[in-house]
Amino acid sequence: MTLPIDYRKRIIIALDVENKEQALALVRELKDARVFKVGLELFTAEGPELLKDIKALGKDVFLDLKLHDIPNTVAESVRIGVRHGAYMMTIHASGGLEMMAKAAEAARSESEKRQTAKPLLLGVTILTSLKNEELGAIGMVPDTAAQVLRLAALAKKAGMDGVVCSAQEIEIVRKEVGPGRLIVTPGIRPAWAAAQDQKRIMSPAEAIEKGSDYLVVGRPITQAASPRDAFSKIVAELETGNASDDEKRT
Repeated sequence: MTLPIDYRKRIIIALDVENKEQALALVRELKDARVFKVGLELFTAEGPELLKDIKALGKDVFLDLKLHDIPNTVAESVRIGVRHGAYMMTIHASGGLEMMAKAAEAARSESEKRQTAKPLLLGVTILTSLKNEELGAIGMVPDTAAQVLRLAALAKKAGMDGVVCSAQEIEIVRKEVGPGRLIVTPGIRPAWAAAQDQKRIMSPAEAIEKGSDYLVVGRPITQAASPRDAFSKIVAELETGNASDDEKRT
């Protein structure tokens, strides 16, 4: 018998705020959430001390810096992420096989050296803000799905623990990477929330049904009148929308 999914642990809260005070206030309010995303803007503003503060509150940190540089630089950045206790980290798959492979090895060796848990490394495929026209404008083949699939395969070959892709590519990515890799999905918007600046979006229940492992949700929760109520509403929607799937797995 398969235990019911705890959807509270499947939602990653994107802390897209300006400073540490706002971020920690959200972490304290969202007591039932487990994973919080620190992106480039907040990390640039507050630095690695914020990661320690979030971990001190008993939460996991998704360090979403989307690393993309020469292989040695990315590998050393991953080592530092291990030292700061990151639970997840992102790396642009477009940086290539060697860059990702060195990052994966750095995560393994640094974790073993420090006897700590290895962070989950995720290869970022195509940003959810991009569509075919934008890909063509930067010299890529204007076929989002094909590019996502190509980069997901490269991430798997390099030893990434999973990939980041939009919900629209979940099914083809799962076929490519198999059940042993995580799929993390940004661009998640409940029916009652605005799309804002992301274009390839989907509702939470739909994304889970298609096979996403983690959903990244930001402003629909963090900018709600009551972030705690908004989080609970999404969890309830997931529990209701995927109840039949849970029954099939028992």
